[in-house]
Parts: sequence; C-alpha cells; structure tokens
Amino acid sequence: MTPSHTHLVLIPSYNPGSKVLSTVQEARRHWNPVWVVVDGSTDGTAEQLLALAASDPGLRVCVLPENRGKGAAVLAGITLAAEQGFTHALCMDSDGQHPAALIPQFMRESQAAPASMVLGVPVFDASAPALRVKGRKISNWWANLETFWAGIGDSLYGFRVYPIAPLRRVMDRQRWMRRFDFDPEAAVRLCWQGVTPVNLPAPVKYLRPDEGGISHFNYWRDNRLLTWMHLRLMTEFILRLPLFCMKKMIA
Repeated sequence: MTPSHTHLVLIPSYNPGSKVLSTVQEARRHWNPVWVVVDGSTDGTAEQLLALAASDPGLRVCVLPENRGKGAAVLAGITLAAEQGFTHALCMDSDGQHPAALIPQFMRESQAAPASMVLGVPVFDASAPALRVKGRKISNWWANLETFWAGIGDSLYGFRVYPIAPLRRVMDRQRWMRRFDFDPEAAVRLCWQGVTPVNLPAPVKYLRPDEGGISHFNYWRDNRLLTWMHLRLMTEFILRLPLFCMKKMIA
C-alpha cells in the first residue's frame, strides 16, 4: 500500500491487552502509515508492538515513559506527525472497538474536506451497555448547546479524523483535554475555531472479557471529569455568546 504523506492513523494505547496487536494489524491492512503512541503501558504490549514495528515500515511505535492520558498521548503523536509534514490524523482506540475497515472512507472524506473534522457517529449493537448509550446523550446535548448546534453528531466517539494544526493550537492554549475529556472537548473547541464537523456512521463493538475486551472507563471518576469539562466550556460559551450571535447574524 502506498503510504500517505498527509494522513496517518494514530492509535493511543494504554494497557489494552493482547487485542491491540490485531487492532493495529487490521488498521495496517487498511492504511499506511499507522502510528501507535504507547501511553506508559505496563502490560508488556509496548514490547510486542515494537517487535511488530521492526518488521513493518508502515508502522511506527512511540513509547511514553509514563501514563499521561489519552489526550496527552494524542498530542504527543500529532506533534511528531506535524514535524514530519502530516496534516491530518485519524484517531482510533487500541482495544478493537472501532471499525478499521472504515478507515479508507473516513480518510477520503477528510481529503475531500481538509478544513473539516470527520466525526464517527456510533452505531450500537446488543453488546453496548445501556447506561453508556443513554449517558452519552447528556454529553452530546451539552456539546451541541456549547457550539450553537454546529452539527456534532456524537461528542464522545473517538473514531474520527482531525486536522492537526487547529487541534494543536487549541491544546497548546490550555492544560485540559489530556484525559477522558479529550474527545468531547476537542470537538467543541474545534467548532469554536471554525472547523466544521462531517458526521459518518460507524459501528462500535463492546468486547466481553473473554473476547479480549479491557475497559479503563470509571463511571464516577470519568463522569466527574466530564461534568467539570462542561462547566468550563459553558462558562467560556457564555463569554463568547456575543461573538457567536454576531457570526450567526452575518451568516
């Protein structure tokens, strides 16, 4: 497969278990290059990924010395990618939940509209926990309010293509967006920067432990983090409201 010099697949990874190897190999079947940022994993997968990359020039593995959070791992990856001339990154999880087969379609949409972000909208099956499916509706409602309903189809689904330059700008300006709050805050702040969302449906699979599924989601911790995030964003939204109204009137 001819490598892209503008678009890469970026996979942040923290203690994902053995499922990460098949996830990365599946991503490589559909795109070149694929980068994995190992976020201080202690489960031995860093060594396995490095061994895999040794025989695959289309795969790069970057190992962070300690766990910093998903957003921090993405920031480390896009910073290195920008230095090498890449302009867009498709982010996906390392645990096998995201549909690698849709990588080419998402990349084509990004190439057709490079100033936009391409957001996956999850299509759930019976494996999805009802509490997670219902709970995300709250975050989606707040994200759309905070952007004047700019068109964010789903604020939490991490299978998406970001334009690197504006994402780096919004992350460099503040210290948030480093952990579980990364995906929704990135979508909101990029909308504030004029990056329009393009929404595409994408299935999501919640794997059972016997299928290799490992979840680091903590209901109370991560929902507290999201609540704090929306409080911050709403405060900024209110301060920005006159500017938003002017833009709407001009449009």
